[in-house]
Amino acid sequence: MTNSEKAAAVESNLISDKKNILEAVNSPEDLKGLSVGELNQLCSEIRTMLIDTVSKTGGHLASNLGVVELTVALHKSFDSPKDTIIFDVGHQCYTHKILTGRKDVFYRLRQEGGLSGFPRPQESEHDPFITGHASTSISAAYGFARGNALNLSDGYVVAVIGDGALTGGLAYEGLNNAGRSKDKLIVILNDNKMSISRNVGGIARYLATIRSKPGYFKMKQAVEKFVQRIPLIGQRLRNWMIKSKTRIKNVLYHSTFFEDMGFSYLGPVDGHDMNKLLSVLETAKSMKRPTLIHINTIKGKGYTHAEKNPKNYHGIPSFDIETGDYQSGTDNFSYIFGAALCKIATDDDRICAITAAMTEGTGLDMFRSLFKDRFYDVGIAEEHAVTFSCGLARKGLVPVFAVYSSFLQRSYDQILHDAATQGLKLVLGVDRAGIVGEDGETHQGLFDVAFLRTVPGIYIYSPSTYAETELFLKLAIYDAPSVAAVRYPRGAQPHISIPYISKDLPFDVIESGKNSDTAVITYGRTFGSVCDAYVKLTDSGNQVDIIKLNRIWPLRDDLYERLEDYKNIFVFEEVMENGGIGEHIAYTLLNREYKGHFKVTAIKDGFIPQSTVSSALKKHQLDADSIVDIISSELGREE
Repeated sequence: MTNSEKAAAVESNLISDKKNILEAVNSPEDLKGLSVGELNQLCSEIRTMLIDTVSKTGGHLASNLGVVELTVALHKSFDSPKDTIIFDVGHQCYTHKILTGRKDVFYRLRQEGGLSGFPRPQESEHDPFITGHASTSISAAYGFARGNALNLSDGYVVAVIGDGALTGGLAYEGLNNAGRSKDKLIVILNDNKMSISRNVGGIARYLATIRSKPGYFKMKQAVEKFVQRIPLIGQRLRNWMIKSKTRIKNVLYHSTFFEDMGFSYLGPVDGHDMNKLLSVLETAKSMKRPTLIHINTIKGKGYTHAEKNPKNYHGIPSFDIETGDYQSGTDNFSYIFGAALCKIATDDDRICAITAAMTEGTGLDMFRSLFKDRFYDVGIAEEHAVTFSCGLARKGLVPVFAVYSSFLQRSYDQILHDAATQGLKLVLGVDRAGIVGEDGETHQGLFDVAFLRTVPGIYIYSPSTYAETELFLKLAIYDAPSVAAVRYPRGAQPHISIPYISKDLPFDVIESGKNSDTAVITYGRTFGSVCDAYVKLTDSGNQVDIIKLNRIWPLRDDLYERLEDYKNIFVFEEVMENGGIGEHIAYTLLNREYKGHFKVTAIKDGFIPQSTVSSALKKHQLDADSIVDIISSELGREE
């Protein structure tokens, strides 16, 4: 420990006996007069608040514990919102929210009507850009920086990007473009050696190499200072060396990848040393050109359980602070999907599993253990994942890409162009389909049906139960002619309140047995709510038939032939109404000159903020009571 570090530690101990720093911090401006010792104490208090709050609300814990010092240093050095700070991925913004006037409502993190778990411009002027998906910050930051230059406004733009997000191709597109500018853009690479799952690929190895050579920046600075001191020609020689690019970089010390992209490189720096952070930030500001600061942090810093197992405390539900225990296990669709895939792969060595940095989240950790040679974590690179899968398919293998619905949106062109146009066998495990709850608008899985059903030749299955998940996965692999998707929700299977046995049929009809003239069409998780409504409607004297769609796309002609016999048709689906299955059924029945009553209940256009799943379903009239009310009201109106 250096003398300055010892002094800061002593000062921090003295301060801690006198006052609580966090109580007096209500905006970034309140940090300006704090000493390093006070800033360190503030970091400790923030960590306590993070652990206490997330233990109750759930959320992204480990990543936020790792960036406390960095975030405090940023708000000490820069002037938000005049200076723009963009977090990537945005789930590491909790300390930022605490410091920017939201401390007193932080207890409502990820709660309905409370704070989003991601940056949200509607929430605060300090949140300049929404970043729920990874690898976007550098491109956005360059846009902000260019905008500042064109508007003649003075301000720095800072992009904080994790090493996991740096596995996404969009980050490199941004680096490549921004590095050629002269804008006041600072990129901070938060290197904690992990993303959500452990980092993979060349960039992870490259960062490890840089970390192993901490003298790089010191060496470069020393050489430049030495050259500048040469009488008469020193400054000119330094400028010549910089302009010639290859001299100082490749002769005296090999350049970094980031410098070759046009960025000045600073680091690596200890991301938990306040003195060093403040110093390197001031250095970066003085350069007034694209600069990358490489900092090393510990994911889960300050909470023993999270430090030991950071991936287990990435995104978690509420937990016991003392033991670190939280409810997890095998009672969810993701686990069932992964287990079913393992069972199929045991008998079929063509099966390969692909994930985009979400091994545990998509339930593929078991597959990774059992079939290491057929498992591929490609990093946060959904586009690459699909095209890579297409290459496997061209060699006679059967790739299964498990991905969250909201992240699959990035892969549309590859699904359409690389897979569908060639008629390749590609199976998509579309996890978190439907409403996901507390992660809010950037993570809802509401758009996959709308964009996937535009893909020629695709088969889309939507299981309602665990048994159907395994059944439909087999159909997707062995029955679908080319691209197929199996979409399933987050969490556990719904309770099915009527006797029902899953069938290998494109659709199934549960008849009331009394020649009902009313059909209720549904699929996926909503089948559980419709079954509950069915029981209540029957008890009240309203007889309805349930038409359960198993393969929701393409729909067969015999479905429409069956529907034409009904006087009333209701569709309930947990997707966007615009582009949903109900919309297509309505269009087809109209062309068949159907004369009966038809009503679709789905998610209206818009984005659903954070809340519980049950609350969101009720708000959008997809819970059992709302379904009963809608059907009863419409049928009563007819009478």
